[in-house]
Amino acid sequence: MSANVPTDICFSFTGLMRRGGHTGPHRDGWGVAFYEGRGCRLFQDPRPSVDSEIARLLLRYSIKSCNVICHIRRATHGRVALENTHPFQRELWGRPWVFAHNGKLRRVKRWPLSEYYRPVGTTDSEHAFCWLLGRLRERFSGPPRRRETLWRYLAELARELHVLGSFNMLMSDGRVLYAFCSTHLAWLTRCTPFGEARLLDAELTVDFAKVTTPDDVVTVIATRPLTSNETWTTMPPGSLVVFDGGFPFEVRGNGRILPLPLRHPSLLSDRPYPGLRPS
Repeated sequence: MSANVPTDICFSFTGLMRRGGHTGPHRDGWGVAFYEGRGCRLFQDPRPSVDSEIARLLLRYSIKSCNVICHIRRATHGRVALENTHPFQRELWGRPWVFAHNGKLRRVKRWPLSEYYRPVGTTDSEHAFCWLLGRLRERFSGPPRRRETLWRYLAELARELHVLGSFNMLMSDGRVLYAFCSTHLAWLTRCTPFGEARLLDAELTVDFAKVTTPDDVVTVIATRPLTSNETWTTMPPGSLVVFDGGFPFEVRGNGRILPLPLRHPSLLSDRPYPGLRPS
């Protein structure tokens, strides 16, 4: 999730947790990472989320954040264990980076890693994350002055991994959220005028008009849509979309960065996108 104000994720979290062993086959662990200021809270459990006491605790905790990454695992590489449970976290440029991946990457473990980032577990996903951060650290000694420079290079790296198989990825540094689609990813932006949303995986409906303000912009990204009565945008394979405060930007293969339309075009005339330098 990406939002322009700290937002409660309990509604979407409820649906996702049901998929972890009840309405879906992803029984091999789950995790959630959410940012609070410059810090990041990370909770993981190798048990199915539908049976997890930690998941029930978080439903009572009422997580509020501008950037959240949740993951439910169906093991394809690496045993079911805490060290193989997503999301994974590492430090880069003085900030905690978080990464989650759905899919399988053939031969990625043959790719050499930098001395700074090494996997703790045995998954192809964590190896890919360490490779990504190592390449970023080699290319930039610190955060690039122009954020678009970072976005373009990340798109290049993600497309290199995409060639190895299925690389559906979410990653964040607490400022923005990166989403790369290999096979299946979809997103939905909720903004004024808000309405009701019904979960696909649980008997739960929320009227967001009652729990939001007209200025709120909240985007949810998922492998499959989480709600039954809302229109989700399907990401094309090979695409990287960067979500900044809920606003989506696509990084094209030619390096162009374009703001994508929201569900309500009226919002664009009322409030500008976060600034982009000419590209």
